[in-house]
Amino acid sequence: MVSLNQQQFISNPGQPLAYHILGVRVDAVQIPEAIQQMEEWIARRDAGNFVSVANTHVVMEAQYDPAFKDLINSASLCVPDGMPLIWCGRLRGHSLQRRVYGPELMLRFCRETAHRGYRHYLYGGAPEVPELLVKRLQESCPGIKIAGTHSPPFRPATQEEDNEAIERINKARPDVLWVGLGCPKQERWIHEHRERLAVPAIVAVGQAFDLLSGRKKPAPAWMSEHGLEWVFRLVQEPRRLWRRYLVYNTKFIYSISLELLHIKRFD
Repeated sequence: MVSLNQQQFISNPGQPLAYHILGVRVDAVQIPEAIQQMEEWIARRDAGNFVSVANTHVVMEAQYDPAFKDLINSASLCVPDGMPLIWCGRLRGHSLQRRVYGPELMLRFCRETAHRGYRHYLYGGAPEVPELLVKRLQESCPGIKIAGTHSPPFRPATQEEDNEAIERINKARPDVLWVGLGCPKQERWIHEHRERLAVPAIVAVGQAFDLLSGRKKPAPAWMSEHGLEWVFRLVQEPRRLWRRYLVYNTKFIYSISLELLHIKRFD
């Protein structure tokens, strides 16, 4: 497995390829560079590469769980999804224009590479969501090849179920495995299984399954581009998301202020 930190394809060779936010490594890339890296893995058949799509939720989960921070930092590529991560990257001198939004990364990769014949596997989502997503992708990405889908149970899988799922994925021979289990479950699942998966690119895309399948509505573009998507989602699902956004966001602002002012160092 090769980390992006070992690649030299950015426009500014002298600029560091990554920066850290509260001890979490974030790669200073945009969607075209992420797509390029994924295609390089596929060309080399370099299995087990994990792409983390990081936002403030991921960063704050890492503050409470050192093991989770370690697994995020072990990702082959950690892209900046949330706008606060983009703003922090800019303050550190990186020319980051837009966030690497998980659903957009997935859709653009599928559209721009459909003619290459890559095989895609969809793992995650509620029952019937992966199948609905397949239909949407086939409509918007003519020629795309879907190698298989699986909607795992919400309860912990038995060892037998787990082994069967991995065997099913490997038999399908996908080039890209899209995992939509939600944070932090999807990142932990990928980390635990990446050594057993004969897949070049394994991408944690969170709510992409629900949004791209049409099961849920995305936030208006102006809210997403100005760091206000969390408001839209909180209004939609207040009971489920209040803690994540009201508590985690407040703690993120406090912690990142301490870090930026060099009052406290987060390792």
